[in-house]
Amino acid sequence: MTHRLRALGGWMLGWLLLSAAGAAWLAHAQLEALQAAFDTDGRIVHRILSQQVVQNDAVLATLALAGGEGAAGGEARLPAVYPSILRVQRRAPGEAWNDAALAQAEVRSRAQRGPVLADADLARGRYRLVIGAAPASFALDIDLAAAVPWRDWPADPKTAPARMALVHQGQRFELQGGRDAEAPGGWHFRFRKPLASASQPFEVDAERRVGWGELPWARMLAWAAGMAVLLAGARLLRRQRTERRRAEELLRLGQVARLNTLGELAAGMAHELNQPLTAVLASTQAARRLLDEEPPETGAARDAMAQAALQARRAADVLGRLRGTLERPDAARREPVDLRQAARRALHLLEPEGERRHTAMRLEAPEQPVRALADPVALEQIVHNLLMNALQALEEVPPARREVLLRVRAQDGQALLSVSDTGPGIPAELRSRVFQPFFSTRRGGLGLGLSLSETLAAGMGGALAEGAAPGQGACFVLSLPLA
Repeated sequence: MTHRLRALGGWMLGWLLLSAAGAAWLAHAQLEALQAAFDTDGRIVHRILSQQVVQNDAVLATLALAGGEGAAGGEARLPAVYPSILRVQRRAPGEAWNDAALAQAEVRSRAQRGPVLADADLARGRYRLVIGAAPASFALDIDLAAAVPWRDWPADPKTAPARMALVHQGQRFELQGGRDAEAPGGWHFRFRKPLASASQPFEVDAERRVGWGELPWARMLAWAAGMAVLLAGARLLRRQRTERRRAEELLRLGQVARLNTLGELAAGMAHELNQPLTAVLASTQAARRLLDEEPPETGAARDAMAQAALQARRAADVLGRLRGTLERPDAARREPVDLRQAARRALHLLEPEGERRHTAMRLEAPEQPVRALADPVALEQIVHNLLMNALQALEEVPPARREVLLRVRAQDGQALLSVSDTGPGIPAELRSRVFQPFFSTRRGGLGLGLSLSETLAAGMGGALAEGAAPGQGACFVLSLPLA
């Protein structure tokens, strides 16, 4: 119970960490998006107001150029054309300004050779520009509220969240009040930039406060819920995998028990069959000697008895090898064996079976011998098992496509013998189990051939593994030390 609670606590901690990390990322992305929108609005306001003040400079420059004859008519029409211009004042040669601020501004304008700011009353939204020129100088009274092009404004000034104003020497002209500019806590954005006119040195000052309520709580909660579902699924899959491994381990233990039982049975069979086989060997040898006496028998009879004796020895060797493996698995007898000859013998023995199954069997081997350190009987068993598996796998393939290929070669200090077929192959999900005892993809198969072959190969210091087939089908490669 304590272990389960500890494991559950680990999963909960992981969920909290993932949820917090995701929520922080979503909040950061939201704040970046809000700041980008705020900066964009500030740049738009700065651009359109800069256009207005540059336009005022252009109006003054135009008046200065046309300050001679006919200028009076143009001055009278300017307020109608430009609503932001409240009044145009003109100082003709020999006249004086009726305001000392305008006179001082004209002196500065002539020194700077351009329009200058005479004075500003941003609380009332008013300021005056002066340009000193010949033959006449001019002054403009400008209304800031009328100068703002509200149709091009990036947001509704009444509901926009940011506060914006024009500031100059401590004075401030509010452009929009800001819905939550005074909200406590949260995050603070600021944008400040002077207008693009030296004669009207006003600055656009924008600020905004983002409160906790503007964070993407719905998405953050959805992320936390998604992480909970994901981790719950991962925990379920892990439990299922653990249960499957436990079941496989129990199955493996059961298979080991079956193998032990089978080993005892095989040992008993080897003990019981060894005596009758020895008797068969002695009888056939005696028959051979009798046939050599007078009256002599035909050569065919002697050859048949010799073949019977040879097969009897082979059967005894096989049973002795099986018993020795079961009793002393590491006591494998190894000697130099030519893999080409072993492959040819196996093909010769199974040639009738291949013809009966309409299967073409080929051998590819180099001209020079490929000698491996191996137990000849165990090697013959392995090759026989691999060939029979290939022939059985080809039962599902049309006869015209049935082919088995044996290849013998030497590579990297190893003698290699591969058996490949053109059958349906082994499904990817079953490849890790092909060498397990009692596992078979063929209906009715015992599932011991590949397992026994792998054990025999390991006992000779080699290995048996699944290889890459040249085309569709299965391939198994036996590797043994070179002699």
